[in-house]
Amino acid sequence: MSTSDTKDLRIPARYYARVADLLLRDGVDVDDLLRPLGLDLGTLSQPGATLPLYQVDLMVQAGVQMTGRRDLGFELGKSLKLSSHDIVGYGILSSPNVDYALRLVSRFFRLIMPSFQARYRRDQRHMEFTFQAVAATSQVCLDVHLEALASAAHFEIRELMQGQMPDYALYLSLSEPAHVQRYQELREARCHFIPSVPPEVRFVFPASAGDKALALADDVALKAAEERCRSMVQRALNRQDVSGWVRMMLREARHGMPSMDEMAHTLNMSPRSLDRYLQREGAGYRALLQQVRHERAQRLLLNSGTSITQIALELGYTDAANFTRAFRKIEGVSPSVFRTRST
Repeated sequence: MSTSDTKDLRIPARYYARVADLLLRDGVDVDDLLRPLGLDLGTLSQPGATLPLYQVDLMVQAGVQMTGRRDLGFELGKSLKLSSHDIVGYGILSSPNVDYALRLVSRFFRLIMPSFQARYRRDQRHMEFTFQAVAATSQVCLDVHLEALASAAHFEIRELMQGQMPDYALYLSLSEPAHVQRYQELREARCHFIPSVPPEVRFVFPASAGDKALALADDVALKAAEERCRSMVQRALNRQDVSGWVRMMLREARHGMPSMDEMAHTLNMSPRSLDRYLQREGAGYRALLQQVRHERAQRLLLNSGTSITQIALELGYTDAANFTRAFRKIEGVSPSVFRTRST
């Protein structure tokens, strides 16, 4: 990951102010940690402050290295409350039931953690809620965030249910961590550590859990919170060109390229609205996808020893033959010839 590739993706700083608090508690000189990153505690604590993803990555790596704590993500998640998530948290608390609250989170999750997307679905038997990584980071940073999402969501849903959480299944895209005993604190969870592609955290509850009424339900407050969330998403889109944001997300997508529907979901808009934004900027999703896919193909061919088949799968092609045809159409030569000529 390079700083230029991720400079447009900014993460709310409030979560890393909490990380700094945890590091201070462990005796870390946080000023020494933050200074080389061009940060200080005052910056992290400013209302509405954001950090570029690469800066988040460096801070998390330094924090883990200085403390030796691989459970930093779990502890971070446990320390968060619904009120930690600003207006989205207010909307969650004002929702009529758990089902509505999780739908609201999936709609506005980019205001909480734009390097992940949240998905929610419910059928007659199950209620499934998933956080999926959509931007590349170091493995250390990814693991910390996966564990933070797992523990935060557990304790926050438990709070919503007033402690009456049913037993459920929790799947994390991690190898079993050395601190696996900490997961006993998630009393209702049956934890499964299974590395997977793409990286995600998935909760599977019985469908009936969604009907649990919330103690602070308030229709007027909920409408106000949702309107403010929509306004914040719109302002975020207006501050930057949408085609540039889409290009960056495609460039940093993990394990395959998102469809237009998936990208629209991440942006909390309909595919038609995304298409309209892109057309207004003289861009199209298919053209952006083709351009970024080819750029990534060139980079992988030049800078890694990855096989042609693995690169094809990484870019979302069904097999190496389809990748070779698409690459030759643009470049004029096959991927293997391109790699040989460039070495």
